[in-house]
Formats: sequence, C-alpha cells, structure tokens
Amino acid sequence: MKPIVAIVGRPNVGKSTLFNKLTGTRRAIVDDTPGVTRDRIYGDCEWLNRAFLLVDTGGIEPFSEDVILSQMRRQAEIAIESADCIVFVVDLRCGVIANDEEVAAMLLKSGKPVVLCVNKCDSVGALSPDFYEFYNLGLGDPIAVSSVHGHGTGDLLDEVFRFLPAMEEAEEDDAVRVAIIGKPNAGKSSLVNRLAGEERVIVSEIAGTTRDATDSLVENEHGKYIFIDTAGLRRKSRVHDAVEHYSVLRARMAVERAQVCVILIDATEGFTEQDSKIAGLAHEQGKGCIIAVNKWDAVEKDGKTMDEQRKQLMKDFSFMSYAPILFLSAKTGQRVERLYDLIRFVDEQNAMRISTGKLNDILADATARVQPPTDRGRRLKIYYMTQAGTRPPTFVCFVNRHELFHFSYQRYIENQIRSVFGLEGTPVRFIVRERERGDV
Repeated sequence: MKPIVAIVGRPNVGKSTLFNKLTGTRRAIVDDTPGVTRDRIYGDCEWLNRAFLLVDTGGIEPFSEDVILSQMRRQAEIAIESADCIVFVVDLRCGVIANDEEVAAMLLKSGKPVVLCVNKCDSVGALSPDFYEFYNLGLGDPIAVSSVHGHGTGDLLDEVFRFLPAMEEAEEDDAVRVAIIGKPNAGKSSLVNRLAGEERVIVSEIAGTTRDATDSLVENEHGKYIFIDTAGLRRKSRVHDAVEHYSVLRARMAVERAQVCVILIDATEGFTEQDSKIAGLAHEQGKGCIIAVNKWDAVEKDGKTMDEQRKQLMKDFSFMSYAPILFLSAKTGQRVERLYDLIRFVDEQNAMRISTGKLNDILADATARVQPPTDRGRRLKIYYMTQAGTRPPTFVCFVNRHELFHFSYQRYIENQIRSVFGLEGTPVRFIVRERERGDV
C-alpha cells in the first residue's frame, strides 16, 4: 500500500487548492464557500521518486453542533487516524485563531508526524511578521506556501518526504474499480460504508450530502475493490449553483474511471426517468453495469413482489437488458455480500475476448437461421466478423452494404453471441465496415 498523507485544517484555508496543485488534478472542488469539500478525496502524488496517496478532507470546526460540520470533523479524524503524515494548513491572512489552536491540540494528541503549512504566502520576498506567529502552535518550523502560485510546495513535499515510511514492494494493482451511481439519497454512501465495513463517507438524511467522488479500497476473501462513491446525480435543471455543477462533472469522471458501475435505485420510490439517464451514462461509456435496488427492507412484499419488480425493471431498463438486477438493503446488509462476486463476474464479462473463428461459426449459424435483410433486390452479406477490443466487447463486421445492416438485425446477431458467451452485465458495440468481396 502507498503511504497516506492527509491535508487537514479549518474550513476555507485553501486545502483543496493545495491538493489540486500537489496532485496536478482538479478532483477537489475549489470554491470560496466554506465547507465545499465534505468527504475525503484521494489523489496520487509523487515526490523524489516516491509515490504516496494524498487525502483532502473537509474543514474541521472543533465545536460546531451543525450536523454536516460535525460529520466533516469526524471524516477528518478518520483521515488523521489512517494517515502516515499530516499536513496542517493554516491561513497567513487570518493569523492564528482559536480554532487553529484546537486543531493543533487534536493533531498533537494523535501522535502522528505533522507538517505545518502556512498558506496564502502569495508575495515573493521577505516573510510577513505575521508568519512567525504560527510557531506558537507548537508544531515546529512552519513552511510558507502559496497553493495558488505553487511557491513553497517543493519545500513542503521535502518535509513530508522525511516522514514517509520505508518503501515496501509494490503490489500489483488488480483491484476492480467500481462507481456507485444514482439519484441523491438513494443510499450510495450507506452502501459504500456497508461494503467497506467502516464509516468511509458521510451518511445523512439531507439529500446531496456527498458532493465529491471518494475512493474506498476494500480487500477481502472476494478480492480487491476500489469503490467510488459519487455525488447524487440531479437533473440538469436542478443544478443551480457551481458546486452542484462540479459535482455532476465529478460523477461523470467517476464513471470514466470505473470498470463496473452499480446503478442504485431507491426501492421506496421506484424507477424514474432520472434513473434511466444515470444508467445511460454508464451504458454509453461501455462500462460493466449492475442494477442494485436498495432499501428493499422498507418495501411491503409477498412471494411475488420481487419477480414482479424484476420484470418491471427489465422493461424500464430495456436499453440495457444485459444488466443483472440485485435487490438489497445497505441498512440491514441483506444480499450486499452477493455484490462482490457479481462485480467480479461482470468485470470479467466486460473484458471478455472471443476468437475470430468462434465468432464466425456463430455468424454462419445465425445467418442460416434468419436470412439477412434485403432492400430493392439487394441482400445484406456479412463477410466476416472479428473482435476489435474489450471494455466493452467491440466487434467489427465487414459487409457489402452498410445501410442494409439494420439495427434490428444487429440486435439479432448480438443476441446470438450473448446466447453462446453470456456477456452478462456488459454492453456490446458493433462497428460496420463496408467492403466488396474482393477487398476481404
């Protein structure tokens, strides 16, 4: 495992800007609104040929009774517990305030190595007299940094490097990356916490609590998984402020990073058009897909309820009929364990490769059973088919006339391939190439 370095501090001191500068990404949301970063965000960082994991946390408000702020404090505490080194960010312009002293006391109690980063030292040249005030926190020599301009970040990373544990043999990264996507309040964070076996992300009754995509590494008897919990995707018309806009972008990016997407449906609400649009994101990007119906414990049911719901969902998600459907409860843990093996299976299906010989045997059998379509006396001829890629399985078909290969006949060929090889949980792509027989 890579060493973990946590960035902590009170709200709005520039932690997310520093995170983005050090990781060279824009994964952390940066905004002048205090409390924009709520959960822990992980990013890869490298210094002096040493890779480590950088964690951006929500601001710590030591005495706040606000539900969200108190849970943000708990998230920062979890990050501190798991970190090998802590970067404590303070704001030069504000000077030392009471909350800084409280956070410093919390860090000293943790016993972890702490690097004190005085941010917003934006002017080049002699340090402001206010800089020396930060020695009063009792955390050693402060390091002057401008996270906006990048000044001092090298000195900061040099100091962090001193505290990183000795290098271990790098493990092969064979973890399956899984994005949990769905509408706000469908139970995505609760599911990640249940899968991770700990309180990895904030869970609240307030819709839209999770704004950033967060990663949770889980290793158990089923294998290694990285679960990406995403901000609940809202309709575009309801994305009013910039923070929500960035959260939707993060969710889209999380789908891009994932190999498998778990589309979470709220069983108490049933299927909505928004669920279809969210699932469409994963389908369009060719990801392995699983439809998970959460809060199943809260549904009144008899012996036929599950079968009826399954049939209805297959109609609702007719464009992705390949996706397996699992009924579960993140709250009680019902059937959650089954998700691990299903994710692994769907990932293997998404990466399946079929030999050209086998594909053309299926093609010959399919065209013998159902004649290819004709138009004005010309019949479609499919000369041969080969697999061009995986994730998703992509097949190239060489035909005489592109326009004769109608969508309905493509679907028929796809169904014949699926009947032999399964390809459960993965979309399939067809690329049609027009060739005269002499060119093949």
